[in-house]
Amino acid sequence: MQKNMSIIGVPMDLGQNRRGVDMGPSAIRYAGVTERLENLKYNINDLGDVPVSRPDEKDHVQDGNLRNLQQVSDSNRQLAEWVDEQIGKDRFPLVLGGDHSIAIGSLAGIAKHYDNLGVIWYDAHGDLNSGETSPSGNIHGMPLAVNLGIGHERLANILDYTPKIKPENIVIVGARSLDPGEKELIREKGITVYSMHEIDRLGMSRVMAETIDYLKEQTDGVHLSLDLDGLDPEEAPGVGTPVIGGLSYRESHLAMEMLSEADILTSAEFVEVNPILDDKNKTATMAVGLIGSLFGEKLK
Repeated sequence: MQKNMSIIGVPMDLGQNRRGVDMGPSAIRYAGVTERLENLKYNINDLGDVPVSRPDEKDHVQDGNLRNLQQVSDSNRQLAEWVDEQIGKDRFPLVLGGDHSIAIGSLAGIAKHYDNLGVIWYDAHGDLNSGETSPSGNIHGMPLAVNLGIGHERLANILDYTPKIKPENIVIVGARSLDPGEKELIREKGITVYSMHEIDRLGMSRVMAETIDYLKEQTDGVHLSLDLDGLDPEEAPGVGTPVIGGLSYRESHLAMEMLSEADILTSAEFVEVNPILDDKNKTATMAVGLIGSLFGEKLK
């Protein structure tokens, strides 16, 4: 992987309705992410945080079923510009969230540099809703659909192009909570999904080997979007939308270690750490441990 790395924080909690996830970037920094990466000989430039404006109470729901649309789209556009600039400088972008709506901006800034960007979506959820299918109107449940060109134009057209990614270049890992509209879209687009059922049956080693082989064949770059709620809430309690029956910390370390060995990643983001719901910063510390494994940390 590229040894020159830029860290970008996005203190976003407007893609959903639980406060606290805006403190995720600070919690991950506090848990020592910069020091961990510098010990692995990465040249780190922490750019600080993308500004996120607060809505007035009357502005919380805009354009029907989309919560905080203006603020989410504005911050994601700025994030996309920051990410685009860092890739242009040949630096690996590591984005820290914030809720998962920030993947709208990160992928907008990344995908313009690739013809066939692959995406590993490590998450309990598919995040494939739109305003028409979402039960909540929370944009953090929509970023993967938005990047496929499905959703409000203010989100889908960030940096003035759409779609950002192709459905055949997506692999979802760890899914166990999908809405009816998401299931229908997965079937319609033929998106590859390894649910917890497949992971339990096949094992994480085979799932990641198949994922890596699949994306290696057809992509010219791979982005990892890791939502900490992909892990079981017993191990990662500091997330806004926990779903029981998730991935273990050890399984997740194995996944990160295999991605490190494969050396296919060109960008990454870690999202949905909510320190208010956490236990002594356990989930942020876990995120930093996974980041260490992803970027080459070994026991021997």
